[in-house]
Amino acid sequence: MQDKYQHQEIERAAHAHWTAADAYRVSEDSSKPKYYACSMLPYPSGKLHMGHVRNYTINDMLTRQLRMQGYNVLMPMGWDAFGLPAENAALKNKVPPAQWTYSNIAYMKQQMQAMGLAVDWSREIATCSPEYYKWNQWLFLKMLEKGIAYRKTQVVNWDPVDQTVLANEQVIDGRGWRTGAPVEKREIPGYYLNITSYAEELLQHVQLGNEAATLDGWPDKVRLMQENWIGKSSGVRFAFPHQIRGHDGNAIQDGHLYVFTTRADTIMGVTFCAVAAEHPLALHAAETNPALAAFLEECRQGGTTEAELATQEKKGMPTGLLVTHPLTGEQVPVWVGNYVLMSYGDGAVMGVPAHDERDFAFALKYGIAIKQVVGVPEGVSQGAGDGAVRPPRDESELVTEERGGLAASAPSGFKVFDDTRWQDWYADKTGALVCVNSGALDGLGYKAAVDKVAELLGAKGLGEKKTTFRLRDWGISRQRYWGTPIPIIHCAQHGSVPVPEKDLPVVLPEDCVPDGSGNPLVKHEGFHAGVTCPICGAAARRETDTMDTFVDSSWYFLRYCDPKNAEAMVAEGADYWMPMDQYIGGIEHAILHLLYARFWTKVMRDLGLVKVDEPFKKLLTQGMVLNHIYSRRTEKGAKEYFWPHDVEHLLDEGGKIVGAQLKNAVESADGLLPVGTAIDYEGVGTMSKSKNNGVDPQDLIEKYGADTARLYTMFTAPPEATLEWNDAAVEGSYRFLRRVWNFGYKLSHTNWTQAIESVAQAHKLNDVAFGKEAKALRRELHTVLKQVDYDYQRMQYNTVVSGTMKMLNALEGFDADATAGGQVALIEGFGILLRCLYPATPHITHQLWSSLGYAGELGELLDAPWPKVDPAALVQDEIELMLQINGKLRGSILVPASADKAAIEAAAVASEPVQKQANGATPKKVIVVPGRLVNVVL
Repeated sequence: MQDKYQHQEIERAAHAHWTAADAYRVSEDSSKPKYYACSMLPYPSGKLHMGHVRNYTINDMLTRQLRMQGYNVLMPMGWDAFGLPAENAALKNKVPPAQWTYSNIAYMKQQMQAMGLAVDWSREIATCSPEYYKWNQWLFLKMLEKGIAYRKTQVVNWDPVDQTVLANEQVIDGRGWRTGAPVEKREIPGYYLNITSYAEELLQHVQLGNEAATLDGWPDKVRLMQENWIGKSSGVRFAFPHQIRGHDGNAIQDGHLYVFTTRADTIMGVTFCAVAAEHPLALHAAETNPALAAFLEECRQGGTTEAELATQEKKGMPTGLLVTHPLTGEQVPVWVGNYVLMSYGDGAVMGVPAHDERDFAFALKYGIAIKQVVGVPEGVSQGAGDGAVRPPRDESELVTEERGGLAASAPSGFKVFDDTRWQDWYADKTGALVCVNSGALDGLGYKAAVDKVAELLGAKGLGEKKTTFRLRDWGISRQRYWGTPIPIIHCAQHGSVPVPEKDLPVVLPEDCVPDGSGNPLVKHEGFHAGVTCPICGAAARRETDTMDTFVDSSWYFLRYCDPKNAEAMVAEGADYWMPMDQYIGGIEHAILHLLYARFWTKVMRDLGLVKVDEPFKKLLTQGMVLNHIYSRRTEKGAKEYFWPHDVEHLLDEGGKIVGAQLKNAVESADGLLPVGTAIDYEGVGTMSKSKNNGVDPQDLIEKYGADTARLYTMFTAPPEATLEWNDAAVEGSYRFLRRVWNFGYKLSHTNWTQAIESVAQAHKLNDVAFGKEAKALRRELHTVLKQVDYDYQRMQYNTVVSGTMKMLNALEGFDADATAGGQVALIEGFGILLRCLYPATPHITHQLWSSLGYAGELGELLDAPWPKVDPAALVQDEIELMLQINGKLRGSILVPASADKAAIEAAAVASEPVQKQANGATPKKVIVVPGRLVNVVL
């Protein structure tokens, strides 16, 4: 055994050993309890970052420790390989996305293997492989047969220069992120998945407080995010009748302007209706109103998400059209509002300015009437200054209504109060809340008023109670190249025809190089060559849209169970491994990815492919890795960032960071910046390439080793908390591992054949005559082991590592030659340490375990038995009690653990401090506090 800790040599040898043994290949084994632990599918961006290292080490620690406990553990890995970043890289580098993607996969796989991850690489998948995406296409066709998938037009952001659709986040100030061209809104046909038909079940299984919920192993914050996104609302859908006729002479939309509201009790406060720019009434009015037509076009250039609409300025324009209030018969003006989305509900809302802050701001801006219809009962003062309550009249007090034109659970921009909180606001101050200025509704509380409104509208055939969801069907069509081809053939006679199952997969050409002129599949002759209609045999063209990449990541965890099965999407492997026992990934995926994966699983269940309702039993969202950020403004006003290794902090007298300066000369946009140049310190933030504050795992592994990188990310913070990077702490982790190695090297020079045999056969430890010091060591180590066991169960790996540090401290301070059984206690203790530390740092512990002979007695560390707490070791022969004389601390005494009160009193009186101070006198009283102290009163 070498005397120095040479991490590179040790880690290479460990990798070679595990590879030769194919140590991580897993198969279904009914004789063992199974455990499926999986990290979220990574995108092959080119290099791992420290967030990857942290995520995968968490998974690896879980996997290794459970395997030692006898579980059959699956830890697979693959690649979320389709997507826009590959197209952008191809556009920049003029290479096919496939080439860029496969090259990145190869490099990142090497990095993962260097980390020593216990991955079963025989199950590796890449979503860009035809063997994988064939099943995307197959299930899409099954959904099409069942009506779960369907085709309709969609409004999209269209870049007229790139000839492509842009995601909302790619539209900046109304222009394309790359070309800068003004973005157009276009209606384009696309395919949707009917996720809304599963909304109720998706909600029930995740909803906090719901008896049907099955996801108790998920963080509450993630469950709440899912619940809010699904957004179940109960209210009334009703119509404002009208006689506005189109060119065909018929009333538009059968003479009904429909809206949905959860606040039907405010119906008498309606003073206007607002419709989306794409609403049929808006389009009709714009035909004879050029100014309105221009405004509609302006609205189309705006945002298409709730978050965007919530923050933008609320604008509107009257259409000149009137609809009839369904209960009062009054004429209500119709406006176009830029805060109303056609894609939500019926694309229209009722305007109640007195009780909705958006409507309130809109009405103030355009001089629309404001009519209060909910308030305090008669006889309750609404004045100010006497402790009474006035009606709400500013945005901080107004109630936000939830309407069909825009779901109210928007993530930002305005407050949303549900009905209960709205009532509580008044109840706290008045004890009551009723309808006012509302005719037949006057005096009714919220629930009674809603029931009455529904009754009145129902009698007229104009409305009914209804439950709606914020969730919208999932549009999967993307006018992109690098994705799963949608298996549809377009025939002039038969329209959109599904590709026959026998012709799957529809293979994506991998030779395309995007040039910015649109989807290259449109012009790819080979992709369309020889395509005929499956029905009539006439010449046809393939669909050139590809699937949203969320499709790829919605079921990959199921494919891991049967990765090589060419005959079925999933088979017996899924029956064995699913549901997944532990899923690990970032909080940024808490909504869409998890929601789509849950939906996809339920669809596969209903098609008889899987037997589970939910895919993930437990979820851990690991915290971000943070680092310091440094920047400066160039002479032209641009911002440039600096690497932390080029910077030193400026501190005040209290050690607080007050600034920063360069400690190395750095080349910048303004030329060479000398040492000492002042730069701005921006605090800490998520590691990012763009901000030059990332840490390359490869550099870290080369300098300190994979074990150090792993240990640092586990020790510095709990898995779910953010981790602030600290170079000094990295070096501290390396020093700890060097101490472990040095201690093992010291042990390698001892003769311990008999000792290690006793450790291997735990029952022999009962025959060892341990001395006082050996018993104390064993008690300390098994006490720590008990805590480490608990910490492994709750995945608090930072305290697991700190526990191993306590063990090493105890071992280093122990003299094995000074006590009976000392060598056995030492060998046992280091064996416990190595096994507890192994899941975090497998390379160094593997080498020490083998070199010191543990493997010969206890087997390969990979499958060595997890150490068990010895109850006998926790039993104390003696206990220490603090000794007080007349209430003042004077030392301590040791008494047998079994000593009764009389024995303790006698020992205290006989102790040297008491005898010396008593000077022969008999104590007046002896007070014993069991387990803590004894006080002798003289």
